[in-house]
Amino acid sequence: MGKLFEAIDDKLQRWIEAQPMWFIATAPLAAEGRVNVSPRGGDSFSVLGPHRVGWVDFTGSGIETIAHLRENGRICVMFTSFGQRPRIVRLHGQGQVHLPGTDAFQEVVALHPSNPSTRAVVTVDVERVSDSCGWGVPVMNVLTDERDLIRRNAEKKGPEGMEAYRVQKNTSSVDGLPGL
Repeated sequence: MGKLFEAIDDKLQRWIEAQPMWFIATAPLAAEGRVNVSPRGGDSFSVLGPHRVGWVDFTGSGIETIAHLRENGRICVMFTSFGQRPRIVRLHGQGQVHLPGTDAFQEVVALHPSNPSTRAVVTVDVERVSDSCGWGVPVMNVLTDERDLIRRNAEKKGPEGMEAYRVQKNTSSVDGLPGL
C-alpha cells in the first residue's frame, strides 16, 4: 500500500504540517552505537521546499540527534496520523545542524514563535519521500494541549542557566560523540 513521492507537494505539505507530533530517527556509524528515536512537536517544523525540511531544535536532556547528524548526516523523519484516516509518512535524507548566527538558523527560526530554549536548527535535504498505511497505529484524540514546559524551564533558568545546562547535558552523546 505504500507509495513513493517525487517530492513534497502542496497536498503532502499540508498533511505533514497538520500533524502535531513527529519522530526523528538517527544512528551513529558504529555497529555498537545506539539508535535514537526522538519525539517532537509544537510549532517548530517547516517544509522549506519540495526536497527540504527543517525544525527548531530545543534544548533537551540529550544531544543524540545533533551528534549523529554531525557524524554521518543520516536521518529519517516520520509523521503518523492518530486520527480516523491512517497514514504514515517518512522523509529520509541528509541532515545538517545550524547554530545561531547562520543563515539557515535565521531562516527557520523566523518561521516559528521565539523560544528561549532554542539551541539549534536542523535542516534535512530529503532524498526519499514515502508513505505507508498506518493501520497498526491506534486512533487517538490527536491533541489535547501543547506542553509549555520547555519554554517555562528556559525562562526560569535564564540564558546563563541554559548555557550551563547545555554544557552539562549536551556536550556529548550517550555513545561519546561530540554534541554542542
